[in-house]
Amino acid sequence: MSTPVKAGEPEKRRLTKAGRKTRERIVETAAELMSHRGAGGTSIPDIQAAAGVSASQIYHYFGDKQGLVLAVIDHQTDAKLAQQRPLLDSIEALREWCDRAGDRQDAMGCEGGCEIGSLASELAERDQSVRTGLAAAFDRWEDPIRSGLARMQARGELSESADIAALATAVLAAIQGGMLLSQVRRSSTAYRQAVSAVIDHIESHLVR
Repeated sequence: MSTPVKAGEPEKRRLTKAGRKTRERIVETAAELMSHRGAGGTSIPDIQAAAGVSASQIYHYFGDKQGLVLAVIDHQTDAKLAQQRPLLDSIEALREWCDRAGDRQDAMGCEGGCEIGSLASELAERDQSVRTGLAAAFDRWEDPIRSGLARMQARGELSESADIAALATAVLAAIQGGMLLSQVRRSSTAYRQAVSAVIDHIESHLVR
């Protein structure tokens, strides 16, 4: 299978308003089902029934299930990016953003884990195109963190010796590892401890 990461985008641009709504409903439905059942446990007939569409509509918009999975990855990434506003360009903003994510985990009883991380665990070794799509998703998620730290550095608040790229990756790794531990332990404590330790490390690079 060789569907590119953004395979659905040209088709998406040609859609009518009704077509866009149908496509969005399919993606949202698939994302919800896959978050509970995994991609492998979610069939096209499952999505058809839940979204109230035909198989031909799904294949028209996405080509095949792989194309739909890639669209779900984009959808979940968009949701993550929406949660990263306002700008993450201060220690306080980073802590508040991570705390909100911890609160969302608590509200769900720490069930489900990270939607993108769960797809990565399930699919990264099975399909090269999907793995590439997941890598791009994590890059998109990490970019606002890196950009926020870069703004802090440009304002002279963060030491010039601070490795912005490495720190941004560390934040994302702490989020992913912390969410996984919180999922299996059914407590957000591990997540909060992991992200707090990394943000404390970033704070140690502040110019006093």
